[in-house]
Amino acid sequence: MTPLCVDLEPEWRGGQNQALLTLRGLRARGHPAELLALRERPLAHRAQAEGIPVHGVGRRAARLQAALLLRRLLARRQFDLVHANEPDALTAVWLAGAHRRVPVVVSRRVGFPLQSNPIARARYHAAQRIIAVSRFVADRVIASGIAAERVDIIHDGTEVPPLPSAQARRQARQRWDVGENHKLLGCVGYLVAQKQHNILVRALAMLSKQFPECRLLVAGDGPGRESLKRLTRELGVESAVKFAGFVEDVGQVYAALDAFAFPSREEGLGSALLGAMACGLPVVATASGGVPEIVDERNGLLVADFRAEGFAAALARLLSDADLAKRLGTAGRESILQRFTADAMVAKTLRLYDKLIPGSSHA
Repeated sequence: MTPLCVDLEPEWRGGQNQALLTLRGLRARGHPAELLALRERPLAHRAQAEGIPVHGVGRRAARLQAALLLRRLLARRQFDLVHANEPDALTAVWLAGAHRRVPVVVSRRVGFPLQSNPIARARYHAAQRIIAVSRFVADRVIASGIAAERVDIIHDGTEVPPLPSAQARRQARQRWDVGENHKLLGCVGYLVAQKQHNILVRALAMLSKQFPECRLLVAGDGPGRESLKRLTRELGVESAVKFAGFVEDVGQVYAALDAFAFPSREEGLGSALLGAMACGLPVVATASGGVPEIVDERNGLLVADFRAEGFAAALARLLSDADLAKRLGTAGRESILQRFTADAMVAKTLRLYDKLIPGSSHA
């Protein structure tokens, strides 16, 4: 089969990582999947570097450009299915009338209810299936008026790399100017208010009294960066927090850390959390959104509220109990291997495609 993935997100976020994993996995199985995306943006660059055909549009009026291009592509060549990977992509697919030509699938990664205006609803009703990345997201979609039989839960997946060697860990920590005597906490994500990175900065300020050698590595960029920097100055922890910006080889971040923190509120699932657990890191996360579908008392620590005190207490447990940290990290990696690999995600996606494509028998 020949699917076309459409993604118009200009930044590299968890959803774009999932798009690339899906494209890579489909093509490895012999299905020549292609991508429609913004030119000169991270997803297009990475896809092209892997030899994936990319149909590019500019950022100005991107949805309209994409709709016109998609209409031409569907008219002159055979795509078996179109997969919209984010809301702007779905708008373009709907404007192109792609649902009148081929099956349309859309991924839903956030737990917000669907918008109530008629155009927003029409887009989702045009899709034959909505892929929810967690039960939490699926419940929100169904509560918004989408029939349950049109919603499929396919958890995001991640690649599971070899555990970093002692040398790789040293090199990663040197990159971030972190000594071997430091305890390095970290997070990966787009810096926006709902990700709640401010909780980690406040938690670090609390931890620094008991663990003066503790440091925090914040990997990612976004509109919240400057306010977070101000907060580090206000709390007197400016020298203990490293803002790494966007890191392309995120494995270098995971390799350097002693523990991973995920304070995001009502997250659909959490690609960065999956990646950290795949690398064997002990994790602390909020008990909200889709996160409890990944983390439980056996493979990580969950914080029931959204206060820095809870995160500080949970992180202090990991920093003071090396056996607990190692046990949770090992269990977390095993849970990824069992349930959340990229291979499992691609296989489930392919089975869904197969159900929707008339006469298909590729699964």
